[in-house]
Amino acid sequence: MSRALRKSLAKILMLVLLPAFAALFLNDVVGGQGKGPSFHVIALAERGGIHKPFVDAAKVWLGRLASENNFTVDYIEDTEKIDDAFLAKYNLFIQLNYPPYNWTDTAKAAFIKYIEQGKGGWIGFHHATLLGEFDGFPMWPWFHQFMGRIRFKNYIATFVTGEVTIEDKNHPAMKGITSPFAIKDEEWYTYDTSPRPNVHVLASVDEKTYTPATDLKMGDHPVIWTNEHVKARNIYIFMGHRPEHFENKSFTQIFANSIFWAAGQQESRGK
Repeated sequence: MSRALRKSLAKILMLVLLPAFAALFLNDVVGGQGKGPSFHVIALAERGGIHKPFVDAAKVWLGRLASENNFTVDYIEDTEKIDDAFLAKYNLFIQLNYPPYNWTDTAKAAFIKYIEQGKGGWIGFHHATLLGEFDGFPMWPWFHQFMGRIRFKNYIATFVTGEVTIEDKNHPAMKGITSPFAIKDEEWYTYDTSPRPNVHVLASVDEKTYTPATDLKMGDHPVIWTNEHVKARNIYIFMGHRPEHFENKSFTQIFANSIFWAAGQQESRGK
């Protein structure tokens, strides 16, 4: 074959193949742009007060995680919008330090249905176990049972560092977490009783490791657990006072694992 003929054939191939490759490339780009979010999260975020720095740090961290993993996060600061139709738009409900009181009756009814019927997942932080009579509001009996029938009793106002021990290393939320791991300067809550008889404990704090030492202890002290008596995948994570927790790799990994599991993006355990 002559050099001139080879050049002619090469030109023809380029003219034929280039448009085909271009079309494939454009299809990939357009397809990627048209792909919707994989799931949707609603976060009921405590506004103002001493927990605002933690909530603000959580929003930054969640925004980055959502961008990297193609999901959305919306925020509300009260329960006025919550009803069945509102919750139906979301795969996961995050109670970002918001307490279990001062909810509208409509919000309570919709949330109970959402959890009991497994319409979505739930992650609660810190103030979600502020159970009792606070700020003029009575105990919410259903939430009291949901959180293992505990009542808030006290907290370490002076803050101490403690070591958290993983109790169920096989749970998806605990994947890749080294045990034990330290949580610095937290105001560990104590309750009137351990939730253990009523929930599945994933992690607990070893009160013997408190630094500095304190006499304010409760003995068996779970700090991360899930209630397996409801259909919704759910996780309570006690830690949630300081924004510096988002610099703790163990804490952020547990949070991320919990999001994908509770939102139905990982295999559940028996559900």
